[in-house]
Amino acid sequence: MNPYHSGDFIIIRAQEDGVNVIGLTRGKDTRFHHSEKLDKGEVMIAQFTEHTSAIKVRGKALIKTAHGEVQSD
Repeated sequence: MNPYHSGDFIIIRAQEDGVNVIGLTRGKDTRFHHSEKLDKGEVMIAQFTEHTSAIKVRGKALIKTAHGEVQSD
């Protein structure tokens, strides 16, 4: 397995309209490389890859990982 690709998935469930999910690159400079806007009730499944080192969530959402759940506000 690629050392930058953990295979870990996260599930993001929007609890309000307009939740932003932003993928951030890995490497020397961290940059935005992808974004999605979710409406209430929509679910996105994301994965960390050789290009994605971080995922930023703006808005009220439930985020589930193999390590537990967190609520964003």
